[in-house]
Amino acid sequence: MIAVTMLGMGFPASLVFGQVIPGAAVAVIIGNLYYAHLAKRLAVKEGRSDVTALSYGISTPVMFVFLFGVLLPAKTVTGDPHLAWKITVAACFISGLIEVLFSLIGKWVHQHLPRPAILGALAGVALTFIAGEMLFRSFEMPVVGLLVLAIILLGLVGRVPMPFKIPASLFAVLAGTAVAYFSGGVSAEKIGEGLSNIGFYPLLPTLAAFEGLAYLFTALVALFAVILPITIYNAIETMNNVDAMAANGDKYDVRECQAVDGIGTMAGALFGGPFPTTVYIASVGSKWMGAGRGYSLLNALVFAVAASFGLIAALSAIIPVAVVAPLLVFVGLSMIGTAFKANEAKYYPAVAIAMLPYLANYVMTRFNNQAGEVVEGVSTGIVPLGQGAMFTGIILGAITVWIIDRQLLKGAVFAFIGALFSFAGLMHAPELGFNSDLQFAIGYIVMGLFFLTYSYASLAHQAETEQAKEHTPSLEQES
Repeated sequence: MIAVTMLGMGFPASLVFGQVIPGAAVAVIIGNLYYAHLAKRLAVKEGRSDVTALSYGISTPVMFVFLFGVLLPAKTVTGDPHLAWKITVAACFISGLIEVLFSLIGKWVHQHLPRPAILGALAGVALTFIAGEMLFRSFEMPVVGLLVLAIILLGLVGRVPMPFKIPASLFAVLAGTAVAYFSGGVSAEKIGEGLSNIGFYPLLPTLAAFEGLAYLFTALVALFAVILPITIYNAIETMNNVDAMAANGDKYDVRECQAVDGIGTMAGALFGGPFPTTVYIASVGSKWMGAGRGYSLLNALVFAVAASFGLIAALSAIIPVAVVAPLLVFVGLSMIGTAFKANEAKYYPAVAIAMLPYLANYVMTRFNNQAGEVVEGVSTGIVPLGQGAMFTGIILGAITVWIIDRQLLKGAVFAFIGALFSFAGLMHAPELGFNSDLQFAIGYIVMGLFFLTYSYASLAHQAETEQAKEHTPSLEQES
């Protein structure tokens, strides 16, 4: 996806396959090796053999934000693909540094965010951008997509063994690719196109990040309005996925994971990688598939070889999207299932409301800059609800949790946080900026004041009831 998009933007193949892909691979290699180490450490500590390493790589939403929110504007302003790449690498390095700093408070944030809100927001991503989007892509080639989907559902959901005990995911890819070519759904020319990208691309360090900093802090300083919120999103995504894994039995330190993500991102930038990395949504899917820590080591090895010899570009051209898409449908379904399974039934409304902002975000994203005009006939609230969906989902979900638990003071606190985020442009606004849309900030303030008033009234009523009991003689006293 990265290679295809950047080539379509006009970036030279030598830059994409010689610097971008190898640099991104370095970050992925470092993170996968470390998370394999963490899985081993946890297995030894708890005396278990079923510990799954966290999945680590480039988050799809973050990738698209950096592609279209940093890389493309930098190229538009400078007119130089190589300079635009350097600026984006610098932005990536700064993003990694911010996430390392965020890790210092990550554990505290994690302890004060209710699980239904966190997992609900993550399930919103899974429903729309993972399961939903990939199901659409599966139906672009019905014969291939439905066959692969059948194999995935039978092997991974139904737990039915595949021929010769081949893993269901591998069998699905092999069978789907074969049917795609033999049925004429994909031209054999794709194979030659993919093989043409094979070559030797060494993993070498570069000074691009430092060269790009000069432009990032001068002419393109406005890009920080994109970098800061997407980095916070990245840190929260790691926190969400670590929490999802904890719900499935593997408990990792969220603060350490956020620091590792930041360090891996910075390391990748030093080798030319312009995309931040994170613990991503496939972690639970890997757990459900029965993966251990070996798959993380294998990921590191595969990325090293694939990036060094151009195999990533070759495979992405050879294997149709409809073959891979059903695998991601399963990952999305597993995340949605975990969001509900890991919480008591009384919290289901909190999980559900936390999911909904991503429905708006999906609609908004798919219509790009024309979203307001396209969806205005449906509702003028779609676009602002979709802006900052991760924050909105968590805050609405947390408020619902505190209402269910009758802790309205905490609900008021989250409402006021929503007001602050709205005022700063982190939610319900297209970009950072004070007083982006005051009506949303006022709305959350009104919500918070309502909770405070109701909480005070409840406490006053409770005090009156207890006081009345103290002044009411018991039956023993009367006798």
